Amino acid sequence: MAASKLQALWNHPAGPKTIHFWAPTFKWGISIANIADFAKPPEKISYPQQIAVTATGVIWSRYSMVITPKNWNLFSVNIAMAGTGIYQLSRKIKHDYFSEGEAKPAVATE
Repeated sequence: MAASKLQALWNHPAGPKTIHFWAPTFKWGISIANIADFAKPPEKISYPQQIAVTATGVIWSRYSMVITPKNWNLFSVNIAMAGTGIYQLSRKIKHDYFSEGEAKPAVATE
């Protein structure tokens, strides 16, 4: 039974013998790198980069369900990209516009 499932995966139109399998597989590297950047301080996060990651994830997660055959690897990686991008953008926006722990200049009082 396992051999027949492996054979079905191998011969699937979006299986490992096609670019439709490998392109989204390599996109996982972007998502993993974005997860690794969760440890970065918010001031080092780039708005353009995270907007691009988020937009790519949102747009292509929708269109990955339109193509035939459905490519679940493409859908999953784009959901991950959208999620990590939204999280990083929220960290950056929160830091830039809503942080209250800013150091204020000391005022000399006598």
